[in-house]
Amino acid sequence: MAKIELKLAHSYKSNPQVASDYALQPLDMTFEDGGAYALLGPSGCGKSTMLNIISGLVEPSQGCVLFNGQNVTSLTPQARNIAQVFQFPVIYDTMTVAQNLSFPLRNRGVEKSQIKQRVHVIAEMLGLSHQLDQRAEGLSADAKQKISLGRGLVRDDVSAILFDEPLTVIDPHLKWQLRRKLKEIHHELKLTLIYVTHDQIEALTFAEHVVVMSQGKAVQVGTPQELFESPAHTFVGHFIGSPGMNFLPVVALDTREIKVADQTLKLSSSDSTTLFSLPPGQLTLGIRPEYLSMTTVDQDNTLSAQIKKIQDMGTYFLISAVVGAHSLKLRVPVDEALPETGQFVGLNICNDRTRFYKDEVLLA
Repeated sequence: MAKIELKLAHSYKSNPQVASDYALQPLDMTFEDGGAYALLGPSGCGKSTMLNIISGLVEPSQGCVLFNGQNVTSLTPQARNIAQVFQFPVIYDTMTVAQNLSFPLRNRGVEKSQIKQRVHVIAEMLGLSHQLDQRAEGLSADAKQKISLGRGLVRDDVSAILFDEPLTVIDPHLKWQLRRKLKEIHHELKLTLIYVTHDQIEALTFAEHVVVMSQGKAVQVGTPQELFESPAHTFVGHFIGSPGMNFLPVVALDTREIKVADQTLKLSSSDSTTLFSLPPGQLTLGIRPEYLSMTTVDQDNTLSAQIKKIQDMGTYFLISAVVGAHSLKLRVPVDEALPETGQFVGLNICNDRTRFYKDEVLLA
């Protein structure tokens, strides 16, 4: 396995001038040896470009790639000793499952006894043991992608294994099983895994560290909990969570008061300890739907809002409310008393889960 460092930028244009000319804006990032990482973001954000630069399929237009401190920028994927699993299965239909799994090892002259042992280990991990003698041609798309995953995992001497949206063609129930299996394999084999996806559930359930990307920029790198609790940028707050974070424009009057839609709220807890120290002026308040609670409209220091919609989501209620021209979402447990549509309630928006942003960046 390898420690991978990226000190680079990349543009598909010959003479990039502005940030929008870059597929990957300048970055300095490290993937630690043995770590499980996810590159998460919408289509076109640069995550596949980053993966292909790591693998050697694309050479960065600026900067370098280091594996364990060695500059590998101009080396091929083979020279970098990389395994890569793509969105669609890359297998040989005329071969059996066992022959497909063993192919990367046979190509490298590994002894037959070692090949057999390794193939059986990976087949067992992926639930392919009962299909080892079957030809790949007649298998389902799910099974073929499991073979493709197995071919990426079968070598234990690779610098890293890269996954480019590998579960796109997989049945939703099997996706959950394979994510869990990949996590188990990582814990058992201590492989360096980098996983590209646009699906936050895949990223947050698979990776130890998630790189959230937007418009060619790595906006935040953190654990799933860090991304959820303290998004470093409003984009992360929008993108992570279901639904995403609520955002409201506010004016900080001083370190103890804010103005929201012509309503003034104090920023102090019940024991008068100030929770925030804010710079005066225009800011954005962010709070998760899970951490937004309701009370009576006449309760002190709450934000008056009108209930517009109540949706039964099975395990919780999703409530939509409006404050002036702005809408908010609340996630309410099924055993909690519900307001009526059209009713005014008080919202507790200032607590230790509240975050403030200036120019879309989190304030410390």
